[in-house]
Amino acid sequence: MTGAFALPSTATVLSGGFQPDQAVAELLNAIPDRIWLAFAVLLLGLVLAYLAGVLNRRLLRRAGVPEAIEGTTFERTAREFGTSTVQIVAKLSTYFIVAVTVIVAFSVAEVEFADLFWADLATFVPRLFVAVIVLIIGVVVGDKAELLVAERLREIKLPEVGVIPALVKYSVVYVAALIALAQVGVQTLALVVLLGAYALALVVLTALATKDLLAAAAAGVFLLLRQPYGIGDEVRVAGQRGIVQEVDLFVTHIETDDGEHVLPNHAVFRDGIVLIRE
Repeated sequence: MTGAFALPSTATVLSGGFQPDQAVAELLNAIPDRIWLAFAVLLLGLVLAYLAGVLNRRLLRRAGVPEAIEGTTFERTAREFGTSTVQIVAKLSTYFIVAVTVIVAFSVAEVEFADLFWADLATFVPRLFVAVIVLIIGVVVGDKAELLVAERLREIKLPEVGVIPALVKYSVVYVAALIALAQVGVQTLALVVLLGAYALALVVLTALATKDLLAAAAAGVFLLLRQPYGIGDEVRVAGQRGIVQEVDLFVTHIETDDGEHVLPNHAVFRDGIVLIRE
């Protein structure tokens, strides 16, 4: 066959006519140029993938990402597995470039199955990469939002407040998950239905969980505007007699002989308050 490499016969080897260097040269010459080009593309892609991973890791660290996400659930989980969020993102960028490089190398080498799946893979791999990145960012941002909201609401001594940070977190994660699913080709109509169902459930759950909180806030606005009592006044409310220490939008702090009582403002507004003047 023309252009094919043939193994030397036994007679040629015994007669001393076989030259190893010549055989290797003929074998290399028999490899098509496209295979060499594909190998070069693969080698270059691996080098670029490594450099991209190192560069992304350094850029994320210089941007202060590790400090910004410190304490989030995703970061703590990553640390338990001996890695970090920054390293995961950097590795994902490396794997993405490697995947694209392999596809390009197969295409250059004119491998048969690469031609069949080239169009689908060329569009699916970038979308999958974006979907994973969006999902990771959503989880991290959701964790950070939960911490920030919990910090802001720490002074509000109402049990209903504890559900708000979790709602904020899962709302962010849910939106990120919808965007990620859209990237990998999930039907838009299904995403809209899911988003509508989630929004409805969120409104219902929020109304049920925060009805006392909203009532306390409404009563707090009235009390702060009318100011029937102030800090330092001696009052009796809800069976407790003591000195008012603090009044905010949600609760009233009253110091009694046996300790400090934190009363929701809607309870004060409902039960009434007696201002003691002696």
